[in-house]
Amino acid sequence: MKRLLALLGVAAFLVVTLAACGGGGGSGGTTTNNTTTNAAASVPNPIVWCVDTTYPPAESLVNGKAAGYDIDIANAIAKQLHSTAQIKTTGFTVIIPALKQKKCNAIISSMTITSDRAKQVHFIPYLNVGSFLMVQKGNPSHVTDLASLSGKSAAVEASTTQLAALQAENKILQKQGKPLITIKSYPADTSAVATIQAGKVIAYFADAAPVLYYIRTTGKFVQTTGKQLGTSPEGIATRKGDPLGKQIAAAVAALYHSGQMKTILAKWQASQFALKNP
Repeated sequence: MKRLLALLGVAAFLVVTLAACGGGGGSGGTTTNNTTTNAAASVPNPIVWCVDTTYPPAESLVNGKAAGYDIDIANAIAKQLHSTAQIKTTGFTVIIPALKQKKCNAIISSMTITSDRAKQVHFIPYLNVGSFLMVQKGNPSHVTDLASLSGKSAAVEASTTQLAALQAENKILQKQGKPLITIKSYPADTSAVATIQAGKVIAYFADAAPVLYYIRTTGKFVQTTGKQLGTSPEGIATRKGDPLGKQIAAAVAALYHSGQMKTILAKWQASQFALKNP
Protein backbone atom coordinates (compact mmCIF):
# COMPACT_ATOMS: atom_id res chain seq x y z
CA MET A 1 0.00 0.00 0.00
CA LYS A 2 2.43 0.09 -1.27
CA ARG A 3 5.64 -1.14 -0.98
CA LEU A 4 17.67 -2.34 1.55
CA LEU A 5 19.49 -5.45 2.22
CA ALA A 6 20.75 -7.20 5.37
CA LEU A 7 20.96 -10.94 5.85
CA LEU A 8 19.91 -12.57 9.11
CA GLY A 9 21.99 -15.73 8.90
CA VAL A 10 22.12 -18.55 6.43
CA ALA A 11 18.43 -19.31 6.75
CA ALA A 12 17.38 -15.80 5.96
CA PHE A 13 14.97 -14.68 3.29
CA LEU A 14 15.65 -11.25 1.90
CA VAL A 15 12.93 -8.74 2.19
CA VAL A 16 13.56 -5.48 0.39
CA THR A 17 11.38 -2.67 1.54
CA LEU A 18 9.85 -0.22 -0.85
CA ALA A 19 6.77 1.94 -0.89
CA ALA A 20 3.39 0.14 -0.52
CA CYS A 21 0.27 -0.77 -2.34
CA GLY A 22 -2.20 -3.67 -2.13
CA GLY A 23 -6.76 -6.48 -1.54
CA GLY A 24 -16.72 -15.19 -1.36
CA GLY A 25 -16.83 -15.09 1.99
CA GLY A 26 -19.90 -14.99 3.96
CA SER A 27 -21.55 -12.29 5.88
CA GLY A 28 -20.74 -11.09 9.33
CA GLY A 29 -21.39 -8.33 11.77
CA THR A 30 -23.63 -7.56 14.67
CA THR A 31 -25.40 -4.53 16.02
CA THR A 32 -24.74 -2.44 19.08
CA ASN A 33 -26.33 0.45 20.93
CA ASN A 34 -22.97 2.17 21.41
CA THR A 35 -22.36 4.59 18.57
CA THR A 36 -20.48 7.83 18.12
CA THR A 37 -21.88 8.64 14.69
CA ASN A 38 -24.96 10.47 13.55
CA ALA A 39 -27.64 9.83 10.97
CA ALA A 40 -27.57 6.09 11.59
CA ALA A 41 -30.96 5.75 9.93
CA SER A 42 -29.38 6.63 6.56
CA VAL A 43 -26.71 3.95 6.86
CA PRO A 44 -27.37 0.87 4.69
CA ASN A 45 -28.07 -2.35 6.54
CA PRO A 46 -26.15 -4.41 5.82
CA ILE A 47 -23.13 -2.45 4.68
CA VAL A 48 -21.85 -4.53 1.78
CA TRP A 49 -18.05 -4.49 1.59
CA CYS A 50 -16.14 -5.42 -1.56
CA VAL A 51 -13.02 -7.32 -0.45
CA ASP A 52 -10.31 -9.21 -2.32
CA THR A 53 -10.06 -12.16 0.05
CA THR A 54 -6.63 -13.37 -1.14
CA TYR A 55 -4.47 -11.12 1.01
CA PRO A 56 -3.81 -12.51 4.50
CA PRO A 57 -3.66 -11.39 7.23
CA ALA A 58 -5.80 -8.46 6.08
CA GLU A 59 -8.41 -10.51 4.27
CA SER A 60 -8.60 -14.14 3.25
CA LEU A 61 -10.94 -17.10 3.36
CA VAL A 62 -10.55 -19.40 6.36
CA ASN A 63 -12.76 -22.49 6.26
CA GLY A 64 -14.91 -20.72 3.71
CA LYS A 65 -15.39 -17.56 5.77
CA ALA A 66 -13.74 -14.18 5.38
CA ALA A 67 -11.21 -13.44 8.12
CA GLY A 68 -8.50 -10.87 8.81
CA TYR A 69 -8.01 -7.45 10.30
CA ASP A 70 -9.88 -5.73 7.45
CA ILE A 71 -12.83 -8.02 8.12
CA ASP A 72 -12.75 -7.19 11.82
CA ILE A 73 -12.50 -3.49 11.04
CA ALA A 74 -15.46 -3.72 8.64
CA ASN A 75 -17.55 -5.36 11.35
CA ALA A 76 -16.47 -2.81 13.96
CA ILE A 77 -17.37 0.08 11.66
CA ALA A 78 -20.78 -1.45 11.03
CA LYS A 79 -21.36 -1.72 14.78
CA GLN A 80 -20.46 1.94 15.21
CA LEU A 81 -23.07 2.77 12.59
CA HIS A 82 -25.85 0.57 14.05
CA SER A 83 -25.59 -1.70 11.04
CA THR A 84 -24.17 -5.07 10.08
CA ALA A 85 -21.38 -6.00 7.68
CA GLN A 86 -21.61 -8.27 4.66
CA ILE A 87 -18.39 -9.31 2.96
CA LYS A 88 -18.52 -9.71 -0.81
CA THR A 89 -15.44 -11.33 -2.32
CA THR A 90 -14.38 -9.26 -5.32
CA GLY A 91 -11.24 -9.54 -7.44
CA PHE A 92 -8.84 -6.64 -7.01
CA THR A 93 -8.76 -5.95 -10.74
CA VAL A 94 -12.50 -5.17 -10.76
CA ILE A 95 -13.01 -3.92 -7.22
CA ILE A 96 -13.32 -0.20 -8.00
CA PRO A 97 -15.69 -0.78 -10.94
CA ALA A 98 -17.79 -3.00 -8.66
CA LEU A 99 -18.12 -0.17 -6.15
CA LYS A 100 -18.98 2.37 -8.83
CA GLN A 101 -21.60 -0.01 -10.26
CA LYS A 102 -23.17 -0.23 -6.78
CA LYS A 103 -22.40 -3.90 -6.28
CA CYS A 104 -21.23 -2.94 -2.81
CA ASN A 105 -21.33 0.09 -0.51
CA ALA A 106 -17.63 0.35 0.26
CA ILE A 107 -14.23 -1.24 -0.34
CA ILE A 108 -11.94 -2.39 2.46
CA SER A 109 -9.11 -4.34 0.83
CA SER A 110 -5.59 -3.12 1.65
CA MET A 111 -5.98 -0.46 -1.04
CA THR A 112 -3.20 2.11 -1.23
CA ILE A 113 -4.48 5.62 -1.82
CA THR A 114 -3.16 6.90 -5.14
CA SER A 115 -4.03 9.99 -7.15
CA ASP A 116 -5.49 7.89 -9.98
CA ARG A 117 -7.71 5.89 -7.63
CA ALA A 118 -8.75 9.04 -5.77
CA LYS A 119 -10.13 10.42 -9.04
CA GLN A 120 -12.59 7.53 -9.08
CA VAL A 121 -13.58 7.02 -5.45
CA HIS A 122 -13.57 8.76 -2.08
CA PHE A 123 -10.99 7.49 0.42
CA ILE A 124 -10.96 7.34 4.21
CA PRO A 125 -7.37 6.67 5.39
CA TYR A 126 -7.24 3.98 8.08
CA LEU A 127 -3.78 2.34 7.92
CA ASN A 128 -0.23 3.12 6.81
CA VAL A 129 1.58 0.25 5.08
CA GLY A 130 4.85 -0.29 3.23
CA SER A 131 5.99 -3.01 0.83
CA PHE A 132 8.53 -5.80 0.92
CA LEU A 133 10.35 -7.61 -1.85
CA MET A 134 10.97 -11.23 -0.85
CA VAL A 135 13.52 -13.61 -2.36
CA GLN A 136 14.86 -17.09 -1.68
CA LYS A 137 17.00 -18.09 1.31
CA GLY A 138 20.55 -16.87 1.11
CA ASN A 139 19.62 -14.45 -1.66
CA PRO A 140 21.39 -16.49 -4.38
CA SER A 141 20.43 -13.97 -7.05
CA HIS A 142 21.85 -11.05 -5.04
CA VAL A 143 18.71 -8.95 -5.13
CA THR A 144 19.00 -5.63 -3.31
CA ASP A 145 16.21 -3.52 -4.81
CA LEU A 146 13.94 -3.35 -7.84
CA ALA A 147 16.78 -2.31 -10.13
CA SER A 148 18.70 -5.45 -9.19
CA LEU A 149 15.83 -7.52 -10.60
CA SER A 150 17.04 -6.63 -14.09
CA GLY A 151 16.97 -9.84 -16.12
CA LYS A 152 15.19 -11.68 -13.33
CA SER A 153 11.57 -12.56 -12.57
CA ALA A 154 9.07 -11.32 -10.01
CA ALA A 155 5.54 -12.35 -9.04
CA VAL A 156 2.94 -9.77 -8.06
CA GLU A 157 -0.82 -9.35 -7.80
CA ALA A 158 -2.50 -7.56 -10.69
CA SER A 159 -3.76 -3.98 -10.42
CA THR A 160 -1.58 -3.22 -7.38
CA THR A 161 0.85 -0.39 -6.77
CA GLN A 162 3.58 -3.02 -6.59
CA LEU A 163 2.81 -4.02 -10.17
CA ALA A 164 2.93 -0.36 -11.17
CA ALA A 165 6.33 0.00 -9.46
CA LEU A 166 7.75 -2.98 -11.33
CA GLN A 167 6.42 -1.62 -14.62
CA ALA A 168 7.94 1.79 -13.87
CA GLU A 169 11.29 0.15 -13.10
CA ASN A 170 11.18 -1.64 -16.45
CA LYS A 171 10.84 1.70 -18.22
CA ILE A 172 14.00 2.89 -16.46
CA LEU A 173 15.84 -0.31 -17.32
CA GLN A 174 14.77 -0.01 -20.95
CA LYS A 175 16.16 3.52 -21.18
CA GLN A 176 19.41 2.26 -19.67
CA GLY A 177 19.59 -0.56 -22.20
CA LYS A 178 19.47 -3.20 -19.46
CA PRO A 179 17.49 -6.45 -19.41
CA LEU A 180 13.92 -6.02 -18.20
CA ILE A 181 12.26 -7.64 -15.23
CA THR A 182 10.04 -10.56 -16.21
CA ILE A 183 6.82 -9.64 -14.42
CA LYS A 184 4.32 -12.39 -13.67
CA SER A 185 1.07 -10.89 -12.40
CA TYR A 186 -1.85 -12.85 -11.02
CA PRO A 187 -5.48 -11.94 -10.23
CA ALA A 188 -5.04 -13.36 -6.72
CA ASP A 189 -2.10 -12.59 -4.46
CA THR A 190 -2.16 -16.15 -3.15
CA SER A 191 -1.25 -17.28 -6.67
CA ALA A 192 1.67 -14.84 -6.77
CA VAL A 193 3.14 -16.08 -3.50
CA ALA A 194 2.62 -19.70 -4.57
CA THR A 195 4.85 -18.98 -7.55
CA ILE A 196 7.86 -18.04 -5.44
CA GLN A 197 7.16 -20.88 -3.03
CA ALA A 198 7.41 -23.22 -6.02
CA GLY A 199 10.70 -21.62 -7.05
CA LYS A 200 9.32 -20.37 -10.36
CA VAL A 201 10.33 -16.72 -9.83
CA ILE A 202 13.19 -14.94 -8.10
CA ALA A 203 11.06 -12.51 -6.11
CA TYR A 204 7.61 -11.83 -4.70
CA PHE A 205 6.53 -8.21 -4.30
CA ALA A 206 3.64 -7.24 -2.02
CA ASP A 207 2.49 -5.19 0.94
CA ALA A 208 4.44 -5.69 4.13
CA ALA A 209 1.43 -7.30 5.81
CA PRO A 210 1.15 -10.42 3.62
CA VAL A 211 4.93 -10.80 3.34
CA LEU A 212 5.29 -10.76 7.13
CA TYR A 213 2.36 -13.14 7.38
CA TYR A 214 4.03 -15.70 5.13
CA ILE A 215 7.30 -15.30 7.01
CA ARG A 216 5.53 -15.90 10.29
CA THR A 217 3.23 -18.74 9.31
CA THR A 218 5.47 -20.85 7.07
CA GLY A 219 8.52 -20.82 9.30
CA LYS A 220 10.65 -20.69 6.15
CA PHE A 221 11.18 -16.96 5.74
CA VAL A 222 13.08 -14.43 7.85
CA GLN A 223 12.62 -10.70 7.71
CA THR A 224 16.00 -9.11 7.11
CA THR A 225 15.12 -5.51 7.83
CA GLY A 226 12.66 -4.20 10.35
CA LYS A 227 12.17 -0.77 8.82
CA GLN A 228 9.56 0.01 6.21
CA LEU A 229 10.49 2.68 3.70
CA GLY A 230 8.14 4.65 1.52
CA THR A 231 5.04 3.70 3.47
CA SER A 232 1.74 4.95 2.09
CA PRO A 233 -1.75 5.33 3.53
CA GLU A 234 -4.33 2.69 2.73
CA GLY A 235 -7.94 3.72 2.50
CA ILE A 236 -11.50 2.54 2.73
CA ALA A 237 -13.25 3.58 -0.47
CA THR A 238 -16.79 4.80 -1.02
CA ARG A 239 -18.52 6.34 -4.01
CA LYS A 240 -17.90 10.05 -4.43
CA GLY A 241 -20.71 12.08 -2.89
CA ASP A 242 -22.01 9.17 -0.84
CA PRO A 243 -22.73 10.32 2.76
CA LEU A 244 -21.53 6.91 3.92
CA GLY A 245 -17.99 8.18 3.41
CA LYS A 246 -18.26 10.73 6.22
CA GLN A 247 -20.04 8.21 8.42
CA ILE A 248 -17.27 5.65 7.96
CA ALA A 249 -14.65 8.34 8.63
CA ALA A 250 -16.35 9.15 11.94
CA ALA A 251 -16.50 5.45 12.80
CA VAL A 252 -12.79 4.95 12.03
CA ALA A 253 -11.92 7.91 14.24
CA ALA A 254 -14.04 6.41 17.02
CA LEU A 255 -12.27 3.06 16.72
CA TYR A 256 -8.90 4.74 17.11
CA HIS A 257 -10.12 6.90 19.99
CA SER A 258 -11.56 3.94 21.91
CA GLY A 259 -8.51 1.75 21.35
CA GLN A 260 -10.50 -0.85 19.45
CA MET A 261 -8.45 -0.35 16.29
CA LYS A 262 -5.30 -1.04 18.31
CA THR A 263 -6.86 -4.24 19.65
CA ILE A 264 -7.90 -5.47 16.21
CA LEU A 265 -4.48 -4.87 14.67
CA ALA A 266 -2.69 -6.48 17.62
CA LYS A 267 -4.82 -9.60 17.20
CA TRP A 268 -3.45 -10.01 13.67
CA GLN A 269 0.12 -8.91 14.55
CA ALA A 270 -0.31 -5.80 12.43
CA SER A 271 0.07 -3.08 15.06
CA GLN A 272 2.86 -1.37 13.10
CA PHE A 273 0.37 -0.41 10.40
CA ALA A 274 -1.80 1.83 12.60
CA LEU A 275 -2.04 5.51 11.69
CA LYS A 276 0.29 7.59 13.84
CA ASN A 277 -2.02 10.59 14.01
CA PRO A 278 -5.55 9.37 13.25
